[in-house]
Amino acid sequence: MADVTERMLALLSTLQTGRPFSGEELASRLAVSPRTVRRDVERLRGYGYPVETQPGPGGYYRLVAGRTMPPLVLDDDEAIAALLGLATLASARSDEEGTLDDAATRAYGKLDQFLPARLRPRAAALRASLETDRQRAPSVNPRVLAGLAEAIGAREVVSFDYTDRRGTARRRRVEPHRQVHLRLRWYLLGWDLDRDDWRVYRLDRVAGLVRTGVRHSTRTLPADTALAYLRQGLNAERRRVRLTVRAEPDEVADALKYQDARIEPVADRETSVEVWLDSWEWLVLNLAFLDADFTITEPDDVRAACAAFARRLLAASE
Repeated sequence: MADVTERMLALLSTLQTGRPFSGEELASRLAVSPRTVRRDVERLRGYGYPVETQPGPGGYYRLVAGRTMPPLVLDDDEAIAALLGLATLASARSDEEGTLDDAATRAYGKLDQFLPARLRPRAAALRASLETDRQRAPSVNPRVLAGLAEAIGAREVVSFDYTDRRGTARRRRVEPHRQVHLRLRWYLLGWDLDRDDWRVYRLDRVAGLVRTGVRHSTRTLPADTALAYLRQGLNAERRRVRLTVRAEPDEVADALKYQDARIEPVADRETSVEVWLDSWEWLVLNLAFLDADFTITEPDDVRAACAAFARRLLAASE
């Protein structure tokens, strides 16, 4: 019976992702036969979980959204991840009501009542043991995030009041395409209909969001990803530096935790780094604390500046 219970929890956890699964895919994930999957699905229905079935070629199983559900079923790791995720969002506190961090704080305090009884003591223990540092970050209205998500899914034009960095507010008409979270900020990448061009908007500066009901066609993004396009704009006035560091990627990431860097392992204790900097001095300072050899591959003027600085350090130590 313990094996059956564990299998049922695994099946329910998989279906709660919301996407459809074929019988063969579920059987492979659970290491059981398709016949056992069908039997377990019927058990779930008996417990009150609305599982939709599409038979035949291309058939699937899917948990129906928008229905009254029994208590949320999470395994131990998923419950911990949910609590820590809410705690992370709540740590970016703005002292305002109705913001995303305020909603995360409220959800963090009540999640355990939706968990199975066996997980509630662990959730309570984690909550009692956890402290998060206060991080100042612009507040975002969760209804803006949700409204934009729905508009993006429906390919629907939106309008909103937007306050730029100079404090000037204007009404914008936008085809929304992606939402991006980077460095404790939320952004929207969209096609501005009045400017006939791609624009990035800070979501903490958006107010009065309205879904117009007007549909728009799909556009090819201006970069491989919305995140890549955002980084291009944020780093437009920064210098890109490439280097190889003789250290593990986690060690390098810890040394460069306040920099916008792409860090990839290339060999045993050797890491490739691409970082965008306001000045090369910050890179040298950060790497000094790492205490590892490194080689700057580009650009040449940064290499020359570091070489000149090295000569000054050598002269000062003689």
